[in-house]
Amino acid sequence: MTTETVSPIRHVSDTALWVAVYRAMESERPDALFHDPYARRLAGERGEAIVDTMPLGKQMSWAMVIRTAVMDEMIMRCIQQGAKTVLNLAAGLDTRAYRLALPADLHWIHVDFQPMIDYMQEHLSGETARCHLEYVAADLREPEQRDAVFKKASEHGPVLVITEGLLVYLLPEHVTSLAKALHNTAKATWWITDLASPLLLKRLGKSWSKKLAQGNAPFQFAPEQGTAFFKPFGWIEVEYRSNWDESIRLNRTMRFAWFWTIMMKLQPKAQQEASRRMSGIVLLKSE
Repeated sequence: MTTETVSPIRHVSDTALWVAVYRAMESERPDALFHDPYARRLAGERGEAIVDTMPLGKQMSWAMVIRTAVMDEMIMRCIQQGAKTVLNLAAGLDTRAYRLALPADLHWIHVDFQPMIDYMQEHLSGETARCHLEYVAADLREPEQRDAVFKKASEHGPVLVITEGLLVYLLPEHVTSLAKALHNTAKATWWITDLASPLLLKRLGKSWSKKLAQGNAPFQFAPEQGTAFFKPFGWIEVEYRSNWDESIRLNRTMRFAWFWTIMMKLQPKAQQEASRRMSGIVLLKSE
C-alpha cells in the first residue's frame, strides 16, 4: 500500500480512519479511558498511514481521546435525562451504538455518505448493536435529504444530536442552516458538538491545516463569538468542557503541558480564559 506524498487525506471522510486509530491506541492502554474493540479493524492500514504521515500524528492523539471520552459522558447523561433518539450526523466510524451500555429501546440513527455506511456495515458484519441502530445514507449538504432525516428523527423524541468532528469542516452559513434545521425540523432537545476557536485554527495552521486543505478537508468553522454563535438559532450553552481542562482531569495531556500550564498562569485572566476555550466539547440545549 502506498501513501500519498502530498496529503494522505483525499476526502473529509478519510478523517474517520485517522480518528479510529486514536481510539484504538487509547483502547489498548492498560489505563484506557474507554474501550473500542472495533477501532483497529475499522481504521485499517489506511488509517495507520494517515497517522504516520500527519505532522506529530501520534503525539496529537490526546485531543481526540479527550473528545471521545467527554462525549461518551455527555451522551450517557442525556440518555439518563430522557433522550429517546440519538441523531449521529456525519457519524463516520463511530461505534458508540455497539460499545456503550445503552438502553435496548434507544433509537440510534447513524447518518453519513453511502460509501461510509457501506464500509461501516461491511467491517462490523456480525456484530450486534446495544440498541435499535438505523443506518441512513444522506448528504447533509442537500436540504431535502437532510430535512427528511431530521423530520423522521423528530417523530421519536426527545432527540439528542451529535456532530462530532463535523462543524470545523463546514462554512459558517452551512452551520447556520444546520442549527436552524436541528431546532425547527428535528426538534432536537440536546446537541453535543466539539467547537474550535480562531486561535486554534491559527495554531494548527503550520501543521494539520495545510495537510487537510490539500486533502479537500480544510478547517473552516471557528466562530469568534464561540457558543453565542448558536443562540440566534434557538440554542444555548449549558455546558462547556475545555479540552485543556479535561486533558488534565483525565491525565491525557499534550507534550510539554507543564510548560504551557506555567505560561497560562502568567497570562492576564482574559487571555487565560481564551486559552482554555481554544477548543472544547459543548452541550447545547434548545430554547
